[in-house]
Amino acid sequence: MSVPVPRPPARSSSVRSFSSRSYTAGPAARMSAASAFGGLGGARYGAGGLYRGPAASCVSGGGIAAVSVNQSLLTPLNLEIDPSIQRVRKEEKEQIKTLNNKFASFIDKVRFLEQQNKMLETKWGLLQNQKPPRSNLSALFEAYVGTLRRQLDSLGQERLRLEAELGSMQGLVEEFKNKYEEEINHRTEKENEFVLLKKDVDEAYMNKVELESRLESLTDEINFLRQLYDEELRELQSQVSDTSVVLSMDNSRSLDLDGIIAEVKAQYEDIANRSRAEAESMYQIKYEELKTTAGKHGADLRSTRGEISELSRLVQRTQAEIEALKNQRASLEAAIAEAEERGELALKDARGKLGELEAALQKAKADLARTLREYQELMNVKLALDIEIATYRKLLEGEECRMSGECQSSVSISVVGGSSSVGGGYGGSSGVYLGGGGGGGGMGFGAGSGRGSCNTGGAGFCYSLGGGGFGTGGGFGSGGAGFCSGGAGSNSVVVGSGSILKKNSSSMSGCRRV
Repeated sequence: MSVPVPRPPARSSSVRSFSSRSYTAGPAARMSAASAFGGLGGARYGAGGLYRGPAASCVSGGGIAAVSVNQSLLTPLNLEIDPSIQRVRKEEKEQIKTLNNKFASFIDKVRFLEQQNKMLETKWGLLQNQKPPRSNLSALFEAYVGTLRRQLDSLGQERLRLEAELGSMQGLVEEFKNKYEEEINHRTEKENEFVLLKKDVDEAYMNKVELESRLESLTDEINFLRQLYDEELRELQSQVSDTSVVLSMDNSRSLDLDGIIAEVKAQYEDIANRSRAEAESMYQIKYEELKTTAGKHGADLRSTRGEISELSRLVQRTQAEIEALKNQRASLEAAIAEAEERGELALKDARGKLGELEAALQKAKADLARTLREYQELMNVKLALDIEIATYRKLLEGEECRMSGECQSSVSISVVGGSSSVGGGYGGSSGVYLGGGGGGGGMGFGAGSGRGSCNTGGAGFCYSLGGGGFGTGGGFGSGGAGFCSGGAGSNSVVVGSGSILKKNSSSMSGCRRV
């Protein structure tokens, strides 16, 4: 017994016509499909039996009846595809591929950012839980600066000590200088006294020479007078002898010549003796005076010479001490200058190192601030991604709820006759939309090429497939293309060549019909 299946009336539209298939999940799974290809009837599969075209046969409830086959359904479909549709499909495929690539890159970026976020959260947790180790650099630098300060203090104390020693040395030098000036003045006085004494000695020597010359002259005069007196005495004696001869010859005279001669001789001898005694006494007196004066001046001269030699030795010793003090002062001044230079260099080095440490500290603070800003930016990105991921998760949970059948779905099927595609839609549930083949004839699940589109009233999940039906293995066919657009985001799973790509969003306003 054959039951003809009435052909649904064709519905025309000003826009392009699509064929649609819809799948509704429920206790009794039902799959229906309608297609219109150039006057050929479509096939629909239901839970109650198998329905075919006008020449199809059915099985009644009373027994097994003969099945008649409609030969028109076995003939190949004459699909006359419009080139513009092919071009549009290619463009849509390219656009879908581009969107899929962008979506895949976005998913990779999201995963990378999630990994970075987890890594940063781990680091942040470790940094919050871990107490920051006390840096030893500050203690090291403080110890170094303290050492430099102690060295500077010791140098300052040494400088004060050297300045005190320099002051004492300067006082000692002034004292020795005063002593030296006093000794120079005393030496000048002694030299003046020496000059005076030398003049006195010279005068005494000249007096001595003069007295010696006078003594010699007096001695010569005495000798001359003695010779003169001797000569006169001899003459007188000769005269007396002659006279005596005469007298002896002339006895007539009664003169006492011997007494006269003796008297004269005694007178002259007395005069000579007195003169000699006076001269000798005078010479002895002058000699004693000169000897006493010379001895006195000699003692003074010897004492003056001793004092002069002692003063000379004292002056030489004082000059040597002054030279030693000058050398010591020069060495102390050089040591003080060297210590000041070392202190200045050490202080300059310490200031330079302190400046470097401050610059390094400022740089570290700037790096820390930059790191904190980057971390804050990453935390902001993480927060936005967490919000988006939570929204996607809620959306996916809603879609899983819809796909598991817990949420009721409404299905609308529209069959357009004489068109090149089959279209369908749903609201609030999941569905699979398959494009139908263009041209005439019916379309089954095993063949057909086209593009599918959907409109969703609320948040939903779309599977858009092109030509082909259920393929083998995973996936919903091959070579399909679809495009969906939403308000706040879009949800689409585009299936092509047996692969599925997913994208989540918070809501969908609908899929754009191309």
